[in-house]
Amino acid sequence: MSSIASGTVPTTKSSACFRRIQKSPTFSSMLHHPSSRSMLSSLSSSSSPASAKLLNSTNGSSSSSSHVPFRPVMRSSREADRTEEERLRQVHWQDVTVEMVVDAPASVAYKLYADRDLFPKWMPFLSAVEEVEGSPDLSRYLVKFDSFGKNMEYHFLAKNLQPIPDRKLHWRSIEGFANRGSVRFFPRGSSSCLVEINFSFEVPHALAPVAFLMKPFMEGLIRGGLERFAAFVKTT
Repeated sequence: MSSIASGTVPTTKSSACFRRIQKSPTFSSMLHHPSSRSMLSSLSSSSSPASAKLLNSTNGSSSSSSHVPFRPVMRSSREADRTEEERLRQVHWQDVTVEMVVDAPASVAYKLYADRDLFPKWMPFLSAVEEVEGSPDLSRYLVKFDSFGKNMEYHFLAKNLQPIPDRKLHWRSIEGFANRGSVRFFPRGSSSCLVEINFSFEVPHALAPVAFLMKPFMEGLIRGGLERFAAFVKTT
């Protein structure tokens, strides 16, 4: 205390205050130590070319200085949505086309097919067709059929799109069983025409395990209906 007061410096150093901290050798200094460098050289000469390259790289003498960073391939959300939409369309939607020559002028066949109340006469799987009151462009359908050991029943509301008289009828569902289609009439002389039905539908969830069988099944139903329509035309 007296020495501090008089301004003199203490001559006895405290080991607690002035102890030199020994630093641990760094990895870099270890690599550059003569014994370490000789050990790395011996490892490099006795190891495989790949190992030698790795050791040389670690030692700072890599033969290649270029480094290509990892860049993961990223898809935009819009591209991913388009890809998913295309996948779902291919998996869940089926397209059927059936055509047949009918012994009636295109105008007559068109008029009969445009009368939706007559549908059950040649399409027995359509149990009921009702026009929505106040909306002549909307129709409700009840579909019933037996398939794959199950009694299937589906409802849907369809919007009847703007027709082309004597040429084309087409629709698309807006509720229920998802489907869309068209019926076209091509004149074949004065007393016959070709009727072509294009029908696209979404495979119902209950039938997903047998989706590959749905197209030939539906094609058979529509072809049978068209055959009955051709017979019905002859009786009118």
